[in-house]
Amino acid sequence: MKIRIIFALLILLPGMVVLGKSSQQKLDKAAFYAVMDRGNLEEVNKEIDLVTASSSPEKEGYAGALLMRKAGLVKLPAQKLKFFKAGRIKFDTAILADKDNLEYHFLRFAIQEHAPKIVKYRADIEADKQIIIKAYKNLSPVVQHAIMDYTKNSKLLLASDLN
Repeated sequence: MKIRIIFALLILLPGMVVLGKSSQQKLDKAAFYAVMDRGNLEEVNKEIDLVTASSSPEKEGYAGALLMRKAGLVKLPAQKLKFFKAGRIKFDTAILADKDNLEYHFLRFAIQEHAPKIVKYRADIEADKQIIIKAYKNLSPVVQHAIMDYTKNSKLLLASDLN
């Protein structure tokens, strides 16, 4: 009987330790922004899993942004709409709960700039742009780098706006 219990514990404990570590993961923002930029569906799916498993209080906002990014990568229109709506709900809930989160404003700006007009997700684009411009110098270097990279392809936010 004792041998069975010890055997069961030896089998179950390593799995519990792995689960414990994955739930305590910190969010790697550099990797997050790289995945958002590249737009590879497989990478986006993996990043959604990582963000969801992280212990970051911001994970809902990041997961929502990733879902909206995923919407632009899938083929079927019904899937595009499904992922965009799910992401929008998560992201908007997160930004309402934390209006002072400057990264959320950058993410929303980027999503709004590239969202198709049919989804009507452009209402805050100018306000978000102004928030980004004012707060740019106070952001972490990782986020500053992501914003600067974004300006290279943006029609609405230029690198010269940030100086």
